[in-house]
Amino acid sequence: MLLFMTSFNLILPELNQFITLLGGGDKKGLIITLFTISAGLSRPFSGKLSDIIGRKMVMIVGAIICFFTSLLYPLATSVWFFFLLRFMHGFSAGFMPTGATALVTDILPENKRGVGMGIWGTFISLGIGIGQWLGSPIHAHFGFNILFSAAALCSLCALLLILFATETLKNTVPFRLAHLRIQRKDVIDPSVAPAAIVMFLSASCSGIIFVLAPEISGYLGISNKGWFFGLYVISTIAVRVMGGDFSDRFGRQKTLIVGNAVLALSMVLIAFSDNSWMYSLSAIVFGLATGVNSPTLFAWTADLSKKERRGVGAGTLFIALEGGIMLGSLSTILTYNNQFKDIKIALLVGAFLACAAIVYLAWNLISTRRKLTST
Repeated sequence: MLLFMTSFNLILPELNQFITLLGGGDKKGLIITLFTISAGLSRPFSGKLSDIIGRKMVMIVGAIICFFTSLLYPLATSVWFFFLLRFMHGFSAGFMPTGATALVTDILPENKRGVGMGIWGTFISLGIGIGQWLGSPIHAHFGFNILFSAAALCSLCALLLILFATETLKNTVPFRLAHLRIQRKDVIDPSVAPAAIVMFLSASCSGIIFVLAPEISGYLGISNKGWFFGLYVISTIAVRVMGGDFSDRFGRQKTLIVGNAVLALSMVLIAFSDNSWMYSLSAIVFGLATGVNSPTLFAWTADLSKKERRGVGAGTLFIALEGGIMLGSLSTILTYNNQFKDIKIALLVGAFLACAAIVYLAWNLISTRRKLTST
């Protein structure tokens, strides 16, 4: 997952410039939106298939799509072909993490899920941070073609490593076309709905950041457009295992209330950042919030999922993740008009959604306690 996440994050900081050169500068919000739409559409299939044909095969499909799509970006000479590639690229994110998360859930002991997901999430965050941090320097020194080739190489290395992983699903079934027939129960696992709702609301902040972080860096005179994510990954790694352990000890809802309060604070800090130091501080706070929220949400999903539907449960959480990112990125189309003054409004929308997650968590915690008391 470290290599896979590095692969598609390498190119993100420079895609705003890439689409601008193609003549689509007013459509930057669609870079993330189309990616998340296809990732979300593929989740029901990847979740179902990971519970039937195995976790490894689903991961392999995701890595292969990522490899070939990365190689095709240099051929994009029009805005619409570029968006087609972004849509196809999203399918890789719909398959690889779903199968991988189900596999990790299989091997984690129940009383250590928070800590285990903290370690797991650390490498996901490392991939995001390393990719975003290195993307701009690679582009500056070698150009777009080498940047896309480096992304393809990372996904190829991830594919090779998957081959050495041990399949954790017992009694796998060979793939048949009939397995692609999706029913309602294959799309959403209702048992993990509480975690999915919180993921949807909190992930909207990430969608906003993915679109605006390169823009803010430019406005503040920071040449490395992945600067924000480089600092983010350092701070999120520092607290991920601790955050997961905290949730094991004190409960998922309480931990997530703290995490989303810090998330709301980070969005406000970014909104009012007018220099590189303030911006750097806000990136660290954003990383702390993610370091608490992410492992807790994955552990909560594992708690709520039935053993035989862990693939669908993981898929449901990722659908919520993609839906939240899509909401956030789409909101920038309405709030950001390529002017620095618009950024504040866009980020305060994210702060509002993080606060909405806190309200929901408080209600869920009270409802859960009442049910326990009544029984």
